[in-house]
Amino acid sequence: MRIRPWCLSLFALFLLAPAPARAEGVRVSGVVKDSTGAAVPEASVSLLSAQQSVVSSTRTDARGGFSLAVPAPGSYVIAAESAGFTARRTAVSVHDTEVTGLEVRLQPASLSEEITVTANPGGASDVGAVTQQVNVLDETDIGYRTKAVMAQAANEEVGLHMQRTSPTMGEFFVRGLTGAKVSVYVDGQRYSTAAARGGVSTFFDLVDPAVVSDVEVLRGPSSAQYGSDSIGGSVQFITRTPRLSAAGSELHGNYALFGTSADASFGSSLTTAYSRPTFAVQGTLNGRRINTTRAGDATDSHNSIRRYFGLDPEFVLDDGRLPDTAFTQYGGMLKAQWTPSARSRIVASYTRSQQDGGKRYDQLLGGDGNLIADLRNLMLDRASLRYERSGLGFFDSLSVGYSLNSQREERVNQGGTGNPRAAVNHEYERTTVHGLQASLGKSFTRHALTIGADGYFEHVTAPSFAFNPVTSTTAVRRGRIPDGSQYDSMGVYVQDVWEAIPGRLQLVGNLRWSGADYQARAADSPIVSGQPLWPDDDQDYSSVTFRAGAIVNVTDEFTLSANVARGFRAPHITDLGTLGITGSGFEVNANEVAGLNASVGSTADANAISTGDPVEVLDPERSLTYEGSLRYRRGGFDTNLTVFVNDIQGNIQKQALILPQGAVGTQLGDQVVVRQTAGGAVFVPANATVPVLINANFDDARIWGIEHLMNVRLGSDWRAGTVFTYLHAEDENTHLPPNIEGGTPAPDGWIKVRWEPSGSRYWVEPYVHFAFEQDNLSSLDLGDRRTGAGRSRTSIAAFFNNGARARGLIGNGPDGSPNTADDVLLASGETLLQIQNRVLGTANSSSLFTAIPAYATYNLRGGYRLRAGHEIIVDFENLSDENYRGISWGVDAPGRSFSIRYVGQF
Repeated sequence: MRIRPWCLSLFALFLLAPAPARAEGVRVSGVVKDSTGAAVPEASVSLLSAQQSVVSSTRTDARGGFSLAVPAPGSYVIAAESAGFTARRTAVSVHDTEVTGLEVRLQPASLSEEITVTANPGGASDVGAVTQQVNVLDETDIGYRTKAVMAQAANEEVGLHMQRTSPTMGEFFVRGLTGAKVSVYVDGQRYSTAAARGGVSTFFDLVDPAVVSDVEVLRGPSSAQYGSDSIGGSVQFITRTPRLSAAGSELHGNYALFGTSADASFGSSLTTAYSRPTFAVQGTLNGRRINTTRAGDATDSHNSIRRYFGLDPEFVLDDGRLPDTAFTQYGGMLKAQWTPSARSRIVASYTRSQQDGGKRYDQLLGGDGNLIADLRNLMLDRASLRYERSGLGFFDSLSVGYSLNSQREERVNQGGTGNPRAAVNHEYERTTVHGLQASLGKSFTRHALTIGADGYFEHVTAPSFAFNPVTSTTAVRRGRIPDGSQYDSMGVYVQDVWEAIPGRLQLVGNLRWSGADYQARAADSPIVSGQPLWPDDDQDYSSVTFRAGAIVNVTDEFTLSANVARGFRAPHITDLGTLGITGSGFEVNANEVAGLNASVGSTADANAISTGDPVEVLDPERSLTYEGSLRYRRGGFDTNLTVFVNDIQGNIQKQALILPQGAVGTQLGDQVVVRQTAGGAVFVPANATVPVLINANFDDARIWGIEHLMNVRLGSDWRAGTVFTYLHAEDENTHLPPNIEGGTPAPDGWIKVRWEPSGSRYWVEPYVHFAFEQDNLSSLDLGDRRTGAGRSRTSIAAFFNNGARARGLIGNGPDGSPNTADDVLLASGETLLQIQNRVLGTANSSSLFTAIPAYATYNLRGGYRLRAGHEIIVDFENLSDENYRGISWGVDAPGRSFSIRYVGQF
């Protein structure tokens, strides 16, 4: 299949469609008030399209009134803001008549309605009026939570959890799935790529909080809207857009300064915008320095000293701070909007973001004990251009976009559990993606129709070489994925939102065809020993996905909603072409073991035996989700309960590679098999703890869960809120935990109480985060350095003789000679054999943790408004200094910490 001509032809059809003149649009008018009902004069009010570009702007008059022209029927957002108030967005649907009498309240009320523009692409709706559950995080939420990285924004959200593989790398869990099973978009354009890892996103945190106005997360499969990879959900970043001025010129902006004690971090951001009635440009600069983290209780739960030697790692930590956890992040965004006519809008942006000094702490002293695991020069260059038109022949709206997404990294690793003589591998990767997007919208009296298409064309540059520290020579090697590999994907979709019974029953339907094509060519490979490092590979995939939902307003207070959706994930470059070290261990692909009579193991650990299933090229994953939700809202009380089931068919998961006996000495990439179990699992020096892994469509998995959210106003000064999420995952055949990379987060919740006296400048909010024990761990989790921290007699010996010795922790025994059986660990005086017997007993292997411990943290934050638009926020976190981490985290959470943030507007 070659999808590029299909995509280009479809976009040409959109662009060449006739655009006859249309009559002038109607107007939307209303009033802006504060929480007491008083008018707010000189408030900025903008009419936004569903894509969040500014259609028109005005300022309220002395009575708080506003009036905005709407160029064509459709779904819009009214955005109002004024210094000293929380910005407010309100969805409005416009047909052929005037919309009058809107009342927008500016207040810091947690019970105010939120707006989603991604649940139903091409439209804007209140979150309580969509069939699929969605989280909406505004600038305030993001500012409170993201002390170090964007992934922290998942905290305090129902159905979401933070995943943090290293200090620089993290992402959101969405209903228990993360990495390649959750798609990520920026301003409606795809951000995640086919080179993404399975259990974490390397580049997620390069989206800096300073450039983001909102984050929306669709929980559950959204492939019918957003294509492949959305089987767990979809994360949507909406960047700040400069508003147009009502008249004349305006110069405005905001800035922030912040610092945190647990990691001695500090940073700042500055956004400045220049606006005229038809043109606006905005620039943002941001930077932050994160220093070494002090974890809870000044310790490190998964440190290699504890993992391999069973000792408290205090003697290798500096005042309880975790070495190799510091990094620097900086960048900025330039965004402009031009409205050449009342019906046309052009939005362009460029973003640059970079992380320097990052390291994979979980592969260093914090886990595997290696000496080098650098994440060098993580860079993002992203440019976008979008044209919008209100009114195009039969249609009410047109949106056409182009995006350029370039993500770069260089990983430098030395394996061997700290072997200073092992090769230092350099893996540079740059994924460049050209994207095209187009959609047409038509509003009827009771229907909102959207049709569209998108296409993304990826090319990966991935040269690699190895440096031999003994001979000081270099050699060309195969990188993690083939250099020059390509991945093209596209889709066409249609959506209809039908107000079957106005105000009472809404039905939503989506249908999408998606396709993908992967290519890797031997001609792009270096020739080593007369042979290319990889063979030709060409795979095609396609699928039809759907979504159907209904929302019923039984009464004005009670709402029922239901949703069923099909998810689809075509195997990625990472799934099809990975060879080398990943977050879970050393992986190979089907091509690499062709002809070796390889089979898929029953588990992902050393106990694996052959299932009898041969290693084959992967098929797509598919999921089917059913969910139902109940919402009750009356006065100051609002609660929502959701139950869902997500069945994943053909789940792509990591299992042990099984080879016929006698495989020791077999070459796998740049590694040689050095050990094989009786069951056929094989090990290589790059990872002595976990057997070599292979991706396989191993099983059908089921994830089900319960999500509950409640907010209540307790009088005029008090508010309270609770969040609770329960998840359970199992293999439908064995009923054991499935080997889904990243694992399943434990049931957890948040409790918040906010005191904000009426008319005061200050507020105080104590909050608690609690998580239950998670003992539903898969064999992949138990071996994962970040979770179970598996160890064996072999890996203990490897660290004793390599990483520990290189760090000066091993001394000569009574014979005075190094590298003999009587050498001792200086901290305890034990020999290697004594350590192995103490840590493992009579077993050959075990996991440091067979469950993730329960925990609770107690926190207190508050704010003080100095004057309109200026506020100081302080946050005392983890007051009891609890040591804890979530599943697949490569670093413990910060301990007792104080943070301060100052924000101002001008």
